Amino acid sequence: MKNNSFEIKELFAKSILVPSKLPECDFVINPYTGCRFGCSYCYASFMGRFVNKNISDWGNYVYAKINAPELLKKEITKLKDKGKGKTILLSSVTDPFQGIEAKYKISTKCLDVLADYGFEGKVSILTKSPAVLSVLSILKRLKNVDVGLTITSTNDQISRYFEKFAPSLSSRLETLKKLNEEGIKTYSFFGPLLPHFVAN
Repeated sequence: MKNNSFEIKELFAKSILVPSKLPECDFVINPYTGCRFGCSYCYASFMGRFVNKNISDWGNYVYAKINAPELLKKEITKLKDKGKGKTILLSSVTDPFQGIEAKYKISTKCLDVLADYGFEGKVSILTKSPAVLSVLSILKRLKNVDVGLTITSTNDQISRYFEKFAPSLSSRLETLKKLNEEGIKTYSFFGPLLPHFVAN
């Protein structure tokens, strides 16, 4: 389906719990290929080559891995001791709570799978979206979870220039506050640092 220049497509993934080379996690779950936020600095734009897209197309397409929850139910059982000592990150090359999540709820369903299974490891979520608050009840069912919001500036106007369709910086800071008030471990991912960022 195409909406003006924005393309949405459903696909079936071969695997969803993917071993990670990132130092902070053992596995990643990327429920979508592409990201509507279309941040101009995003390193993940290289993902387009796997779906016949150019780097310049970044932000104009999102492919939903509609079988991700079913795959996760099978793949999670292969971890020893229910994953104790392991960390799973949502997500490394997409935002798990971008707008399309409201329709497909793939990230939500994957978190539900982890909670229902009784995953013993750590679940870490990295997003730019206040929509992560919609899964607060699931987060509270997970044994070890933290949520990070990417912060690139303290100025909404500057952020909008680089992060065309992403939620405002002020809404991200408010989301961190609300999560923290609900007892969820939180962190901020600072990067890249855009102009007028002041840290005391």
